[in-house]
Amino acid sequence: MAKKFSKPELSRRINGDLPQETEAPIEASKKRFDMLLLELYPSYSRATIQKLIKEGCATLNGEVVRKPNCLINEDSGQEAVLNPPKTENAEKPPVIYEDENVIVFNKPVGMLSIKKGAYLAESAIEDYGEVVHRLDRDTSGVIIVAKNYETKSRLQRQFAERKTHKTYYAVVVGHPKQDHAIISVPLTRNLKRPTTFMPDPNGREAITEYKVIARGEHYSLIELKPRTGRTHQLRIHMAHIGTPILGDPIYNPKSPKADRMYLHAAALEITIPDGKRMTFTAPMPESFKDAVR
Repeated sequence: MAKKFSKPELSRRINGDLPQETEAPIEASKKRFDMLLLELYPSYSRATIQKLIKEGCATLNGEVVRKPNCLINEDSGQEAVLNPPKTENAEKPPVIYEDENVIVFNKPVGMLSIKKGAYLAESAIEDYGEVVHRLDRDTSGVIIVAKNYETKSRLQRQFAERKTHKTYYAVVVGHPKQDHAIISVPLTRNLKRPTTFMPDPNGREAITEYKVIARGEHYSLIELKPRTGRTHQLRIHMAHIGTPILGDPIYNPKSPKADRMYLHAAALEITIPDGKRMTFTAPMPESFKDAVR
């Protein structure tokens, strides 16, 4: 006995009595909205573009789009526009070096490397390209930015493999017991204050070499050479040995009143994409020397 179907239309389709449905037309090529804007505005990082989209600073054919992952038909001739808010203090930081792949700045105190959370109407290093490494807002000095993703990857690999060499200067409160030493103290995230870090014997390896340059009545000027690149490493290590950095609001909250955090990235040695091994420098602020006179 032939099997009966409860749904006549399904039976007729299986028996071939109904015409076969034609295949749906292939969709036009689509692209994420944030990736489309990234092509149109290459001076912005993808993270910045995503923040701007969510803040309502991007339009498609005049209409605000707030979803970075919105799919756009590439061949439809639609007009995508990025309208970032006017930036406060938008003066470009001093340029130390620039070519077709990288730009090296002398970052001023108070300037962010990367904007956190919602888009902030203030300039940041990421506005000028792909951030390869970071300096804290209150740290000044040498920072390198990539102009394309390939360069960013090559430079970041050098940092990860410890093929870069960095030199910092700092003014610390008090006087280190030794004029020249190596601090090897592992660090981990402070779960009570997740944006900060702390010494922990089970943490990640962190090594800093320091040398005293000058001693004043209350402060010391020191040269710092980090052998690893942990977040806040120099600040924590100097506080750990009893000589915290002057003006550090986190790891030296009882610091004497200061006009800034006295930490400066003075030099960066790195190989740029054309194969040249270069050392970029930013002069130590005069206030560092004044503090120990």
